[in-house]
This record gives sequence, C-alpha cells and structure tokens, in this order.
Amino acid sequence: MMLKTRLIPVLNIMNGLIVRSEDFITHQSMGNVVNQASRYNEWNVDELIYLDISREFSYDLGRDDHKISRYSNIEEIIQRIAKVCFMPLAFGGGIKKIEDVDLRIKNGADKVIINTKALEDSSFITTISNKYGSQAAIVSVDYRIIDGQAMVFDNFGSIPTNKKLVDWCREIESYGAGEVFINSIDRDGKANGYDIENIAEVVDALKIPVIACGGAGIVDDFLELAEDTNVSAIAAGNIFHFTENAYPRAKKFLKREGINVR
Repeated sequence: MMLKTRLIPVLNIMNGLIVRSEDFITHQSMGNVVNQASRYNEWNVDELIYLDISREFSYDLGRDDHKISRYSNIEEIIQRIAKVCFMPLAFGGGIKKIEDVDLRIKNGADKVIINTKALEDSSFITTISNKYGSQAAIVSVDYRIIDGQAMVFDNFGSIPTNKKLVDWCREIESYGAGEVFINSIDRDGKANGYDIENIAEVVDALKIPVIACGGAGIVDDFLELAEDTNVSAIAAGNIFHFTENAYPRAKKFLKREGINVR
C-alpha cells in the first residue's frame, strides 16, 4: 500500500515566542506557542514540528499579558503544548544528551529532532533509537548550495561542515534515524519554491522517510514537490501563519490535484 504524503507545519520558537524566519537570521514575532498549537489542532494537522531556535535558550519574556504568556523553561512550553496538541508532536532544539530527550518525551513529545549533536556524535542517533525506537529519532540537516553543491551547515546555518548533503543523510540513516528533516537555508523565508533537485536526490538515496522544508510560498509549491519527488512529508513554516494560506485549504487543494495526502 502506498503511504500517504504528510503535510507538516513547522513552528520556530525563539525565547518562548513563535517567530517567522528568513535566511536563518531575521526573525519576526508571530505570537504565542500554545495558541498556535490550539489553532493547528482545530485544523486537524497530520503532525506538528516545533524547533527551538533560541540562541541563549532564555524563555523569560518579561511579559504576561492576555496574548503573550511567559514561560520559564522548555519543559513548561512542551507540557502546555502537549495539553492542546492531539496530533503527533516532534520537538527539536537544544538537545545535547539523552536526559534532554527524556524530558521532551516525558512531557508530551512523540519524536525529537537533533542537529548539532548528531554532527558532533553520530552515535547519539543510535542511543535515541535504541531507547525510544527509530521512529522517535529525527535528524535535521540544514544546507546551502556552495559552488553548485548542496553542503551541510551547523550552528543555525552559520558554520560549514564540509559534508555533502546526500552523504551525510546516508550516514544519518546508517546510525538508525527514523526520519531525516532537510531544510534549505538559501530558501528559508523566500517563498520561491522548494529545492526540488536536491530533495529528490536525498529521497532517492535513502530508505527512511524524508521531510523537506524551505521555500514554500504558495500551495502550488506543495504540489510541485509532491509531483516531482517521492518525499514522505512536505514541511513549511511561514506560509501557514497567514489565514489565506491556511493548512486546511492547502490540503484540500492537494487532494483536488490528485495527491495522496492524509
């Protein structure tokens, strides 16, 4: 039986708030982390990805009004999200040791996403898979095109690793990851469409599911990615923040176009 393509909203958290990202550098506040989870729950989304991109991992916003709630730590954020989030929840950012994974799973995350730690110690992927099952271990890969080659970057897209995208994704798979989440830094917040060529190359090289992110501006971008690759999941962030491009409309559009979405 052919697996259905997932459509996954990605929410970036910076210092306790949801932010809109561009180039991995510019961040515009978009509101409360829990309110956004409630909104997506009403839309019955397939899955939800939260990425904590806080540089200092500080969550005290210094405010607690009716729109913006103050959260003291990541544990509280996950707990509050899990209370209103009734779809699979993946949580990434700041994971350095197995206790960090334990905390996220214990407080409501179904999966964790690691990035820098996987680059520093690939065996950590295996550690997570052995404890919670490979389905709980997602490895995020941020990449840029350098001299025509897709190359992996670390530290919020600022440090080159000299690893080629496909080679690193194969290595991730060999260490027991359940999924790979690839994100084009060049296309982040640009709304100019997905990097079809490199996404297709990664998908064809791996047996595990690939989640692709970076570049969605209109629902036709989802359609192009679904038609031109065998990607398992289409992920996007900024496009879902705006009512006219809301999640239910995107899914209905894909179904009308014959895409086998959930």
